[in-house]
Amino acid sequence: MSEPRSMRPELLEAIARTTLKRYDPRLVTDPETTCVPIEDIIESLGLSLEYQYIRKNRRILGETVFDDGYIPLYNMEQKRYELVYMERGTIIIDASLLRCRTDGRLRFTCAHELAHWLIHQELYSGSGNAAAMQKCTAKSSEADKYIEWQADKLASDLLMPINQVKRCFYHTAGSSRIDSLAEQFGVSKQAMEIRLKEHSLI
Repeated sequence: MSEPRSMRPELLEAIARTTLKRYDPRLVTDPETTCVPIEDIIESLGLSLEYQYIRKNRRILGETVFDDGYIPLYNMEQKRYELVYMERGTIIIDASLLRCRTDGRLRFTCAHELAHWLIHQELYSGSGNAAAMQKCTAKSSEADKYIEWQADKLASDLLMPINQVKRCFYHTAGSSRIDSLAEQFGVSKQAMEIRLKEHSLI
C-alpha cells in the first residue's frame, strides 16, 4: 500500500460538501435540514451496506471492501470465524452498532467508511486490503494514523455540514446547546464538541 496523500482540512470540507450536494442540495442549504441520511447516501453511490459481526472482540467497527474477495467475519451463532465473499464497494458495519442508533456511533462509523471509499481508493484498490475503522494504538504507523484522521475528519464534515452547524449554533442558546445540536445532527456530544472547536465556535 502506498503512502496517503496529504489533504488539507479545506479540501476534505469541499469533498463533503460536493458529496452532499450531489445527493440533495438541501443538505447544505436548507436551514430545516440537519440530520444527514448517511446510509441512504452510501447506497445512492452504488455501494452495498452490510451489517455483520466483524470481530469477536468488536475491535473493528467498520470495514470497506476495495477488491472482490473473501473477508473473515465472526459468526455469532456458530461462535467461529468464516470467510465470506464480498464484492468491491461493500461497506460492512459491525452488527453490534445497530443497538447504538441513538448515540451517533452507527452513523459516524458509516460516514467514516464512506470517507475511506471517497478518498482512499488509490491506496487500497489492488492491495488485497480492506480499510477498517479501528482504534489507532501506539504501535500504529504514522501513515495509518493519518489515514484514520482523514477518514474521521471527512466523516465529521459529512455528518455536520459546517454552514448548517453554524446556522443552528446561532439559533440555539442555553447550557445544553451542545446536547441539542448533537441530537439535531444525529451525532455524539463529543463529535459535535470537536466540530464546534474546529471552527472556534466554543
